[in-house]
Amino acid sequence: MDLKELLARHRLLAIIRGTDPAACEHTAEVLVDSGVRLLEVSLTSADAVGVLTRICAKLGSAAHVGAGTVLTAEDAKHTRDAGATFAVTPAIGEGVDAALELGLPVLAGAMTPTEVLAAHRAGATAVKLFPASSLGPGYVKALGDPFPGIGLVPVGGVGLTDVPGYLSAGALAVGVGSPLSGDAPHGGNLEALRERATRFVEVAGA
Repeated sequence: MDLKELLARHRLLAIIRGTDPAACEHTAEVLVDSGVRLLEVSLTSADAVGVLTRICAKLGSAAHVGAGTVLTAEDAKHTRDAGATFAVTPAIGEGVDAALELGLPVLAGAMTPTEVLAAHRAGATAVKLFPASSLGPGYVKALGDPFPGIGLVPVGGVGLTDVPGYLSAGALAVGVGSPLSGDAPHGGNLEALRERATRFVEVAGA
């Protein structure tokens, strides 16, 4: 699997982080039914490894599922063993190195130009610009000039109306958590989730 190619093709990475394991699984199913093909299950979720294992087994080839908030070597091992096909980190660190050693492509978190370059040199497939809400599309465009070969994925506070701006600025894709998932991973409204997911898929051209 070429993670960079998948991000470029689908343009939307849905992030699931919740307090209700069953609700997290239902959230994943609704997202995929709505056309989302890239999912990230945060390891900060309740029973995260169990949720990740069940989602990967249930969805099969219908979606590409990764683990988020991979911070340690242990996190990376759990991620791989659960069936995830990629790892996402909030920063550069042990989780990046460990995931790569296990053969998992990594979307590594960074914010500054120095961190972006460091993540790329560490072997990250693409760089998660985090938190995007404090940076904006203009920052993505500015980074694209010195780093044209590094795929940038803004994450953090990316709302529906923000997506076109980031993609137009040169973002490889966008990662979206609560603006998309809402309260669904906590046992909330799945029909509202379906409506939001449909709109996000449309606006991202996913």
